[in-house]
Amino acid sequence: MSTKRDYYEILGVPKNASLDEIKKSYRQAAMKHHPDRNPGDKEAEAKFKEAAEAYEVLADSEKRARFDQFGHAGLESAGFGPRGFSSPDDIFEAFGDIFGDFFGFGRRGGGGGRRGASLRAEVEIEFVEAARGCDRTIVLKRHEICKTCSGSGAKAGTQPSQCPLCGGHGQVLQGGGFFTIRTTCPKCGGSGKVVKDPCKPCGGEGVTREKAEVKVAIPAGIDTNTRIRVPGEGEPSMAGGGRGDMFVDVTVKPHSIFEREGTTLFCEVPISFSQAALGAEIEVATLDEKVSLKVPRATHSGQLFRIRGHGLPDVEGGRQGDLVVRVVIEVPKSLTKQQEDLLREFAKTEKVEVKPRKKSLLDKIKDMFEP
Repeated sequence: MSTKRDYYEILGVPKNASLDEIKKSYRQAAMKHHPDRNPGDKEAEAKFKEAAEAYEVLADSEKRARFDQFGHAGLESAGFGPRGFSSPDDIFEAFGDIFGDFFGFGRRGGGGGRRGASLRAEVEIEFVEAARGCDRTIVLKRHEICKTCSGSGAKAGTQPSQCPLCGGHGQVLQGGGFFTIRTTCPKCGGSGKVVKDPCKPCGGEGVTREKAEVKVAIPAGIDTNTRIRVPGEGEPSMAGGGRGDMFVDVTVKPHSIFEREGTTLFCEVPISFSQAALGAEIEVATLDEKVSLKVPRATHSGQLFRIRGHGLPDVEGGRQGDLVVRVVIEVPKSLTKQQEDLLREFAKTEKVEVKPRKKSLLDKIKDMFEP
């Protein structure tokens, strides 16, 4: 039996808490037990790790569902066990964005090695492209390390100097006593250096805006509102870390015939009354080819037929989906005299009444004056 505490208890949230509530509680717990506010306090460090472990599970919908149903043992049996943070630095690596955005600090030690910012883009593709997969080239402008100063921001032949406010550490202490925390230095922005004689091409920023083309491979079976991560195509790092990532939001245009639900395709196919009553073999168009479908006798309008393996591929490489065909019996808008006569004879065998033939206006006038 697991001796671990309940993750909801650790963060102090109810089991129906929203993701925003979980994030808020985690930030509060991390702020309270942060090592920089509790130097040398092993108990605070343990609680800091415990809160990070709880957040890692509860912020992930799949892991959270597994934990709600089976507890800690369920997570471990499914391979969803927490990563096991060995030190606060592991937590900074995993959730650095949360710390940086809300607390003003991230990885300790002046922010060195922090990755560049991520970028977002959007693409719209056709339904068939989503089914088969395709490539898209995204053209954008992003920051690049200035080629003139190599990112230093200083004019050629000069070097940045140590920031006088933070002493080159990139962070300053704020507050006092128990509530002393480290925040990013407002003068140097965390770099630990200031530029007195700036580089002209980049204006002392160390980066310039450049045009870039990023090729994105869109996998077969992708659905609309799916986000693709393209590693290393974001902004460059100014602190010696790697580039950020690019996240591409995909929108799939609707199809004129097909609709989808996961990997299953749906479409409607019209058939005649005689085909529905007597049975027939009809052709059905799929995304790739035409296939035969046997319609049995006495098929009713709206009946569903499943054609295996003619749906959409699983985006994660799983089983191919199916095509579900809904047959709709079409009533002809006009009939020949022979067709009408045959249908009237058929109606007699069913012992049902049908409306008589529509009389002409002349016939109606004659009937009015006949005794």
